[in-house]
Amino acid sequence: MEAVTGIGGVFMKARDPKAMEAWYRAHLGIDAKNGYVNFDWREKDDPERMGRTVWSLFPTNTTYFGSSTSPYMINYRVANLDRMIEQLKRGGVAVENVKDYSYGRFTWVTDPEGTRIELWEPRRK
Repeated sequence: MEAVTGIGGVFMKARDPKAMEAWYRAHLGIDAKNGYVNFDWREKDDPERMGRTVWSLFPTNTTYFGSSTSPYMINYRVANLDRMIEQLKRGGVAVENVKDYSYGRFTWVTDPEGTRIELWEPRRK
């Protein structure tokens, strides 16, 4: 069975993203530049390989969360996006089209309570 390998990012909607950035910076030390910050880390089984978890704010009218009304979206890392997609489809889950970027491949699904989930297969370097 394909399984999530970690959390790739946490994304939240904010009525005033700039004010929220300032609050998180002042009170939690999260220094988001341009609405996001990368928390870098190393792979447990391959310490030479770097990874990252993204924390980001979006305006409440963002289209990035699709039709979800949830104020947050979690990005989960997966080892093999194609196998994960097949597994989800076999389970009756609607899967959006894959998008490819230089840093990985992505797709999105929505859980039974309407929260959008982003699945990410990072590119191997």
